[in-house]
Amino acid sequence: MVGVAVVLAVLAALLPWERPLALAHPSAVGVASAIALVGLAQLAQLRVRVGRGTVSVSWGETAFVLGFALAPPGWLPAATLVGAAAAWLLITWLNGQRAVADVLHLAACLALGTSGAIWVAYAITGGSMSGTRAHLGLIAGAATYLAITLGLAVLTLSVHRDATPAQIVARALHAKLPMFVGNVLVGLSALYALVNEPLWLLALAPVLWLLQRTYRYHLRAEEERRVWEAFARATRTLGGPTEAAVAEAGLRGALDVFGARRAEIEVSLPPAPVDSESGRGDRRYLGDALPDAVPGAAPGPVISRTMAVGGTTVGELTVWLAEPTMPAARDELAVSAYADVLAGALHDAATRERLALLDARVAHDGVHDQLTGLANRRALLADGEELLRSLHRDQAVAVLLLDLNNFREINGTLGHGAGDDVLRTVAVRLTDLARKGELVARLGDDEFALLLPAVATLTDSATSLRGAPSPLPQAVRRAREIVDSLGLPTEIGGVRLVLDVAVGVVVERAGHADLSELIRRASIALEQAKELHVGVAAYDSARDASSTDHLALPAELHDALIAKDQLILMLQPEVDLDTGAPTGVEALIRWNHPRRGLLTPAVFVETVEVGELLAPFTRYVLDRALEAAAAWAAAGVDVPVSVNVSARSLLDATFPAQVADALRRHRMVPGRLVLEITESVAVSDQGVVDEVLAALREMQVQISVDDFGTGFSSLAFVTRVRVDELKVDRSFVTEMTDSPAAAAVVRGAVELGARLGARVVAEGVETAEQRAALLALGCTAAQGYHFSRPLPVDKIVPALVHLADAAPAKIVPLRADGAS
Repeated sequence: MVGVAVVLAVLAALLPWERPLALAHPSAVGVASAIALVGLAQLAQLRVRVGRGTVSVSWGETAFVLGFALAPPGWLPAATLVGAAAAWLLITWLNGQRAVADVLHLAACLALGTSGAIWVAYAITGGSMSGTRAHLGLIAGAATYLAITLGLAVLTLSVHRDATPAQIVARALHAKLPMFVGNVLVGLSALYALVNEPLWLLALAPVLWLLQRTYRYHLRAEEERRVWEAFARATRTLGGPTEAAVAEAGLRGALDVFGARRAEIEVSLPPAPVDSESGRGDRRYLGDALPDAVPGAAPGPVISRTMAVGGTTVGELTVWLAEPTMPAARDELAVSAYADVLAGALHDAATRERLALLDARVAHDGVHDQLTGLANRRALLADGEELLRSLHRDQAVAVLLLDLNNFREINGTLGHGAGDDVLRTVAVRLTDLARKGELVARLGDDEFALLLPAVATLTDSATSLRGAPSPLPQAVRRAREIVDSLGLPTEIGGVRLVLDVAVGVVVERAGHADLSELIRRASIALEQAKELHVGVAAYDSARDASSTDHLALPAELHDALIAKDQLILMLQPEVDLDTGAPTGVEALIRWNHPRRGLLTPAVFVETVEVGELLAPFTRYVLDRALEAAAAWAAAGVDVPVSVNVSARSLLDATFPAQVADALRRHRMVPGRLVLEITESVAVSDQGVVDEVLAALREMQVQISVDDFGTGFSSLAFVTRVRVDELKVDRSFVTEMTDSPAAAAVVRGAVELGARLGARVVAEGVETAEQRAALLALGCTAAQGYHFSRPLPVDKIVPALVHLADAAPAKIVPLRADGAS
């Protein structure tokens, strides 16, 4: 570069030159003036950041215009070389740098630009400094100087990979063109003053100062706009899901925003404990602008800022700038702002990582046993059901349920820590014994399960039907192998132990039972193994009561009707809310099952209604209820008995005759019998039901609507059938003190009953508060635990007599038609 400049300078010295008479002076003075002008122009230079490099914007065009007029052409490139070198050596020395080679390279570039500018200017002016051609030549020369120096800067920065050539040209021209115009105008003005009136040069001083300030403001505004645009771009990329992603984006952003050669982020937040390295110290992330950057080398001035969020130190951001000068205040402010944003992003990323880890841990703990790491009951049911659905429905599967017989003894003797070691040992051995595709789980305490999705079949006539292949022997054999393996001696808490294991085995086809049912059956087999003190027991349906209940219930209910001592009649009084006097009695049936204990109607009523036992069951309840009613009538308590009737009974055209026969046998007035029907009657065959109800009403049997208000059909029913009683469902009574809606239903039922001429009875009254609320709503009768629990037949008469005697008002006898 220097050699080229020297050659062009020598050639320029051969050019003929005509200096203006006003500027006649020795050549040495002209050269010295040119050196001084070039040096001053470079000392007043301004820097433009382009990528990670900088382009200097100086008064070089002004120095060229004046130097072209003052110095001989051959000496102007040399003067430029000397003046630029001296100025830049002074600049680098003031900045604490000793880059002599870079200074000579820059000075040579300027000298080369000056040489080219001389040739262009001379070609236009023809060596004359007068007239319009001289002005055009100087302008063209200045433009040539700009083009050459800018081109060399673009080439240099492109080689250093600071930015793309297009970015460098656009950025430099945007910054330089306004200054170029001013520089040329100042140079021509100064030249005019030198030729015509040198005193006018004094007026240029403030102009130069104002222009320099304008240039600096222009460049600073452009630089700040670029920085904040880059800042905005960078901050938009900081929302990474992990700390590493945020740090990587932060490094890229720092290099871009500040045109830095290097950036470093040191994070001091506690790391998420995702592995064994959770206790390590600070993490450091390093970003270099150049792939060949030397680690540890500081490429330029350094700005470091501590990153913090809400008083919590996040880490430290360090940026090495590309410019050789000390960082400006705006750079430090920008780095501080960027550090704050980056701190928030890193803090958020750390929080997200910890939340993700917590979610993963919660999800893991939700399906795993924390002590052993095995799947828990929930996971076994979910994964096991999915596995069963994936198999052919006739594929034999087995569930093995294991329990430690001596676990409580180990826990009590050696302590819970030893018990935990035992459970972990069993889990490890079971996992080792499990084959591919089998599921192992701990269901709780010392109970483990093993799901075998494929069980081979063996021919075993003793355990299979007609010698057909059965998978059960193979499953039992597998269970015995597990018992033997788990029973091998192990050392727990310094004591050598043998684990005593019991296993329940159940085998079923994949499409014929769900997993929860298989576990239940395996539990029954396990209980059998423990009772018999054997290691393995297979499921025996004969020992499973619940598996046959639904099949045996009709036959057992038939036997109960014959035995006459299993079905128990319970009677609950209905009372007047005001006086407490009895107004009726509801008959309730219970079944004292010889094997299952006392059963409520909810267990067996469906069996009654769908089977052939409905007629004898209804006849049995009617007989027992009317028999009890005859007893309290004989004692002087004249209140009716209520009996619940199935909707299916009202579809039987012979039902009125059955009721009449029962009344006749017990010599009861029909008005003393109240048949309670549910809303399902309303959606039955209306023609048949209406005929049956009409026949019952003609007999003067009373009709009551039970659970009134719980369905849509109540109102429709009472509009077509005259009823004597409405029984408000207990759900409204329970909620009416707290729910205005429930109270409104009760009030509506009372008002409807009054308009229909029907009694209204509130069911399920349990508190004095509810009784008072019902009285306030106008209800006159109720039943519930607040007055009396259901009583057996032998206690109902004394209870009714006591209620009647305690009532302040005399009971009004009931007429035969049911009206009081």
